[in-house]
This record gives sequence, C-alpha cells and structure tokens, in this order.
Amino acid sequence: MTAGTRNEWQEWRGWRAAARDALYAPGGFYRRAEGPAGHFRTSVHATPLFAGAVARLLCRVDEALGRPAVLDFVDMAAGRGELAGGVLAALPPDVAARTHVCAVEIAERPAGLDHRIEWLAEPPRGTTGLLFANEWLDNVPVEIAEVDAAGVARLVLVREDGTERLGEPVDGEPARWLERWWPLSGEEGQRAEIGLPRDEAWAAAVATLRRGLAVAVDYAHTAGTRPPFGTLTGFREGRETTPVPDGSCDLTAHVALDACALPGGRVLPQREALRALGVTGARPPLALASTDPAAYVRALASAGEAAELTAAGGLGDFGWLVQSIGVEDPF
Repeated sequence: MTAGTRNEWQEWRGWRAAARDALYAPGGFYRRAEGPAGHFRTSVHATPLFAGAVARLLCRVDEALGRPAVLDFVDMAAGRGELAGGVLAALPPDVAARTHVCAVEIAERPAGLDHRIEWLAEPPRGTTGLLFANEWLDNVPVEIAEVDAAGVARLVLVREDGTERLGEPVDGEPARWLERWWPLSGEEGQRAEIGLPRDEAWAAAVATLRRGLAVAVDYAHTAGTRPPFGTLTGFREGRETTPVPDGSCDLTAHVALDACALPGGRVLPQREALRALGVTGARPPLALASTDPAAYVRALASAGEAAELTAAGGLGDFGWLVQSIGVEDPF
C-alpha cells in the first residue's frame, strides 16, 4: 500500500465514513430483514442461558436500587429484540410487572415482538436500571491507521470494493488517542483502530442513566494485548470474510474497552461475569441419570451451552465493561 497525491485521495474515504454507510445507511447491512442473526452467532443466539444471566443481573440491580416502581432495561443494538424478549421472559413475575423494556435499534420494529417492549432508535434519557450493550461497540465505525515505510501513522482510505491505500498522517485528537491507548512502534504495516468514536458513544450511552448499571459486552483487547495489525474483519452468512464496505457484510473490529471505560468502570472476562451470575458449565451429578434420566439430559445440555458461553478461546474471552451509576457494583 502506498500513499498517493491529494487529488487521487478525493475518490477514497476513511474507513469510518465507508463503514457507517455500509452498515447503517438505507439499504445497509443492519437494515436488512434477516438481522444480524442471519450472518453471525452472538451469545444471545447461542443459548437462552445468556438472557437468563442478564435477567439475574437486572434483578441484582433492582435490589441495589431499592426495587423502584419502574425498573428500566435498555437493550442497545437490539438486533431483532432477541435479548430484550429473552430477559423479559426470564424475569420473576413481580419484577417483570415493574420492568420497562426498551430495545434500541435503527432497523424497523420486527413483526410479532412482545408488545411490552418499546422500540426506539436512541436510548431514552433519565433511566433507572440496567443498560446492556451486547456487541454494539464493535460496530461503531472507526478510522484505521497504518504505519508507512517512513514510520508515519497514516489514515487508511478505502473504496467501496475494499481496495485500500494510505491517506494523510493521523493528527489531532486521533493521534493523541493512539499515543495514549494504542501506540504504534513505527514498523511498516502495523495497524490500529482509532477507538475515539467508541469512547464517545459509550460515554453518551452511560449519560442516559440516572441510576443503575451500564454494561458493554464485546470482542475486546486492553493495553498490553493490542493486536499489531488490527482486527477489522467482515462476516457474511455465518462465515468470516474480507471486510468490504458495500453493504454486503458485517464490518467489525475488536474494542479497546479499557479506553472506553469511564471513571469507576472496570473490565472483566465474560467467563468471570457469567459465573458470578450462575452460569458455570458444571456437569450434573451422574446419579441424576438413574433417578431422573430426562432431567439429567436437560441438565447436561444446559451445561454444554454454559460451557460454550464461558469457553477460553471463544465466547468466554469477550470483555464486559461494567459501569455503576449511583449503585454498588453487583459483581
């Protein structure tokens, strides 16, 4: 990849603008009828155990808040409402009766969604409860930086067909973000995703909470584990693919969750968070197979699903950024 003249650059765009249009413009990837589940599998789609764990977390937040008359659950990047519906179904009846569920998504409200779920394009302000963002921040578009032959970090420009080239040197706030959160060594070809828009998006989401807990769950890395060549990739019909900003595939990059964290926030692995919420993956006692074979089979299947959610090298490696607002950390 080589840098070009200023006139040549005008036909190219940074990855942030290209991905924003490819994902969210009319006809974009996230506005398609099949939704994200048609292309990739998240913890929400893997098993109802995940929604059950989030429901238990909401109950803990409810207790910490003193059981308010209205308890809010805000599902950011709600897809087609799978998590929102699953959490509502898993809540104890007395808690569900007080819970106001908001699904936040740019796509149209899906047909048949539980009438108790409010469908919004932006998170409501002044909520009291739990804001939960599962695999949202990885789809907040960011600029990509790459080091050139002279050791200078430049913006990566891209065409709609995925062809790339280098643009102007990174400067200003993006350069300061790289220096603070993802310093590049100067080796040619090193890449980084400039996470500043994600930091801002997370801060804006947390600011909608009056009291409660905000949680972001995502593919993540932290200082000391930044990948040297970035993580930008695509997904189409269940398979990882070359990232092309033409609306045909998901465009995603892992999140620097430590950079997103506001004062008091902390990052923990999904396996630790879910185990704290009762998802352990422990096999049922073998004696149950003889006393109640059907229950044993059900428990064994549940243990397998729990193991997938907490597996090292898989979903268990996801990061949970936990941000408490006016309540104690429930973990």
